[in-house]
Amino acid sequence: MTSSPRSLRPARLATFAFFGLNGFVLGMWVVHIPVIEQRAGISHAVLGWLLLVLGGGAFAGMRLAGPLTDRLGPRAVVPASGVLLSASLALPGLATGAWTLGAALVVLGFFNGCLDVSMNTHAVQVEHRYGRPILSAFHAVFSLGGVAAALVGARTLSWGWGAPGTLAGMGAFGVLVALASASVLLPREATSGAPEPAPAPAPAPAAQPAPERASAAERAPGPGPEQAGTRGRRPVPARIRVLAALAFMLMLCEGVANDWSSLDLRDVLDAPAATAAFAYGAFSTAMTVGRLVTDRVAARFGPVAIVRYGAGLATLGLAVVALTPWIPLALAGWAVFGLGLSGCVPQLFSAAGHADREAAGANVSRVAGLGYLGMLAGPTVIGPLTRLVPLNAALAVPVLLCATAALCAGVLRPRVDPGLTPGPHGTAPGLDGGTPAGTAPAGPARDPGRLG
Repeated sequence: MTSSPRSLRPARLATFAFFGLNGFVLGMWVVHIPVIEQRAGISHAVLGWLLLVLGGGAFAGMRLAGPLTDRLGPRAVVPASGVLLSASLALPGLATGAWTLGAALVVLGFFNGCLDVSMNTHAVQVEHRYGRPILSAFHAVFSLGGVAAALVGARTLSWGWGAPGTLAGMGAFGVLVALASASVLLPREATSGAPEPAPAPAPAPAAQPAPERASAAERAPGPGPEQAGTRGRRPVPARIRVLAALAFMLMLCEGVANDWSSLDLRDVLDAPAATAAFAYGAFSTAMTVGRLVTDRVAARFGPVAIVRYGAGLATLGLAVVALTPWIPLALAGWAVFGLGLSGCVPQLFSAAGHADREAAGANVSRVAGLGYLGMLAGPTVIGPLTRLVPLNAALAVPVLLCATAALCAGVLRPRVDPGLTPGPHGTAPGLDGGTPAGTAPAGPARDPGRLG
C-alpha cells in the first residue's frame, strides 16, 4: 500500500524529529561524561562498567518495546518513549556516586532502547506507505542530532554551566519536541499478516467429492484476528536470525571505529593527538554523508547491492587502515570504512520490519537488539587481542566480519509471493504493497529517487 507523499510528509518530518531527538539526547550525555564522572567521584574503570549497565538497560528496553509497539502501535509508544527518554536525561547530572549513576544510566538506557525500536518501526511503516527506500535518511538525522549536541554541549560547558542544569534544560526541550511531534505520527496499521488468498477454484460436482487432502486444507484454521496477538510466541524465522547476526557483525565493526580509530593513528602510526582525532571525524562524517544518499542508491539498485558492495567497500577501507604506514592513507581508509558501513544497518532494519507487518516491532527489536550488543562487544573483542598482537593486526577481525556480511547479503533479497508482481526495482510487496498479477498500479508513476 502506498500513499501520497504530500499526505505522508508530516509523519515523515515527525520521524525525522524523533531520530534527531534520540541522537541529541545521547550526544548530550556523551559530551558531559567527563563532568559527570568527576561529580560522581568514580574512576575510569568504574565508568566502563557503568557504560555496560547503560547498554544492558537499552537492550532490555528494545526487547520490551518491540512487542509493545506491535500491540499498541508506534503512535502510542514513540511519543511516550521520547518524553521519558528526554526526562531521564537529567538523572545522570544529579548522580553523586556510582550507585546513583548506575541507576540513572539503567533508566536512560532503557528508554533509549524503547525509543530506538519504536521509532525505527514507525520509520518502516512510513517507508511502507511511501513505497520506496527512505530509512537511511532517518539514521543520518540521528547522526546530525549527535553533532548538534556536541556543539550545544561544547558551548554550554565553555560558559561554565553545570551538568545538572544543562541536562535538565535540554531534557525539557526534548519533552516539548516529542509532544509537538506526536500528533502527526501514523496510526497503527491493521494488517492481516498474510497475502491475499488466491481465488478459490470452482466447486467440484456433488457426485465428484474433492479429495480428502483438499477437505483437510479447507478445515485448517486461517490467520484469524484471535491469532494476531500470539504471533510473538511463534518461533523466530530463520531469515530474522540471519539479519540479526548480520547486524551484530556490522555494528560490532561500527563500534570498533568508535572506540579504536583514533587510537590506531596514535599508537600504530605515532600521529599527534590532534591528528589522531581526525580518524573518528573522517569515519563519522563519511557515514553521515553516506546515509543521506543511500536511499536514492537503494531505490535504484536494491538492498542486496547496498549491503554487498557497502560491506565490501568497508572491508577494503579497513584493510587499508590495517596495512598502511601512512597517516593520510589511514585517514582515507577510515573514511571509506564509514562510507561502506553507512547504508548497511538501515537496510537490515528495513528488511526486518517488512518481513512480517504484524510483528514488525518484534522483528526490529531482535535485529536492533543483537546489533546493539555487537556495538558493545567491539571493545571487548579488540581490547584483549591487543595484548597478543598489535592493534592494526587485531583489526583483521572486523575486516573478516565485513567480508562475511558482504557474502551473506543475499538474505536481503525481497520475497515476492507468486500471486504478486514485484514493485519498483524488484522490491517486495512488504515495501511498496506489490501489485496483484494482471492489474496496473494505482496512481501516477513517481520518480523513485525524488524525495517527495
